[in-house]
Amino acid sequence: MTDHRTVNGRTEAPSLNEAIDRLADELGDIHRHESGTLVEYVRGATVFAARQRTIVSFRLRAEVAEAALGTADTVRASRGAGWIALQPRVVDGFALDRALAWFESAWRLAGESPDDRPAPPRPN
Repeated sequence: MTDHRTVNGRTEAPSLNEAIDRLADELGDIHRHESGTLVEYVRGATVFAARQRTIVSFRLRAEVAEAALGTADTVRASRGAGWIALQPRVVDGFALDRALAWFESAWRLAGESPDDRPAPPRPN
């Protein structure tokens, strides 16, 4: 998925937004809601990812979100539980791979029925 294009004889990676949009087209069953610079990706009735300028956010399973927070340029997103935000300083192959994996993971989660989803963790 990290296809590169050639510009003036040099190989150049697609932008983060281009790569996400290409994957969204490949996965299908996705509607985009656009408002200004905000693009939300929706599967069924669930918003599972969003991008605004250079920040992309994903709604992930709790354990995946927690693990993701240990990677560079990733923080909790203000959208709620399970949401992380990625704003890579450098969009290299590693950042693209993480973003695309998280996008697909969020898409899969959004496609599950509520009965398929694990119960949220209970407070101690």
